[in-house]
Amino acid sequence: MNDPGLVRGEESENMVNKPGVSRRGILASAAALALAAPLTACGGDSDEDSTEGGSKSGGKGPWTFKDDRGRKVSLDSRPQTLVAFVSTAAALYDYGVEVKGIFGPSKPVDGKPNPQAGRLPLSKLTSLGTEFGQFSIEKYAALGPDLLISNMFPPPDLWFVPEESRKKIESLAKTVGISVAHTSLLQPLRRTAELAESLGADLKAPEVVEAKKDFDKAVEELRAAARDNGGIKVLAMTGDDQQMYVAVPDSYCDLHFFKELGIEFVEGKKSDEWGFWEFLSWENADKYHADLIMIDNRSSAQSPEELKRHKTWLQLPAVKAGQTVPWAMEERYSYLGYTPVLKSLTEAIRKAKKLKG
Repeated sequence: MNDPGLVRGEESENMVNKPGVSRRGILASAAALALAAPLTACGGDSDEDSTEGGSKSGGKGPWTFKDDRGRKVSLDSRPQTLVAFVSTAAALYDYGVEVKGIFGPSKPVDGKPNPQAGRLPLSKLTSLGTEFGQFSIEKYAALGPDLLISNMFPPPDLWFVPEESRKKIESLAKTVGISVAHTSLLQPLRRTAELAESLGADLKAPEVVEAKKDFDKAVEELRAAARDNGGIKVLAMTGDDQQMYVAVPDSYCDLHFFKELGIEFVEGKKSDEWGFWEFLSWENADKYHADLIMIDNRSSAQSPEELKRHKTWLQLPAVKAGQTVPWAMEERYSYLGYTPVLKSLTEAIRKAKKLKG
């Protein structure tokens, strides 16, 4: 998929289709959402102060949850029909909370399951669209949704919810957003767990407790690897046909957290108001020296094989040395989901050698 902004498939007045959105638009910013439209679902939204997390009514009585926009979302009862951004849905699934519909990248990548879909039973779910700007309102309405959930990069924008159809979407169900940018990884992990619990998950279930223990162990192993192989410079990136994008680590919750554990990152400089990337032409791909490169593994990004089309990419020391590792920059925010990510990076850090520029 060379340009995720080129939407293919069904086109109708109920399908938002944005062929003009570039890869940079997906990589660098979310669709702007004002989130101010009146809602017709039962209950109400407010910005009043309340404790974070949601009500624990056992499925009976009113349901409330204060999301990361600072909004207290209220319904007359716990929402049953859920629709969510694919990786958010995958995280909830790890806690036993199931959704009816998803939106966002879910198609296989190079014949393998999409990394953003986690363990989701995709064949049983209704997809509202897989490309940025693609959201079937007709299918959404047919589900009779009680609640829509998505990540935010950063608030108040709901990721993959198109601005053009925001009001229509909000008129059908309440929305909840979890912030995953300009913070540390532990925050969205905690907030997603709180949301799952409010939706009926048992955070004391043996498999959930075990997943958290495994995550904590993986964290300490990564911390030790960073300490034992100190001085390794790591660069996180994505790319398209025109440019290479170097991540600004503190803008991404995972990279921010990895820095806290002692990993030394190349610090990309903000190229726009969003502050997620430094844009480099491929001629300048060697601006920074890196001993290890983390490559965006999303379907919207060029794969390691596609990156080989760029001669300057092939000349980078880390690429020549085979010191690259997938970057799961939109991994599902569950402890079960992130443990393999930590283990993969730990192995890469331990094996990496300092390279000459």
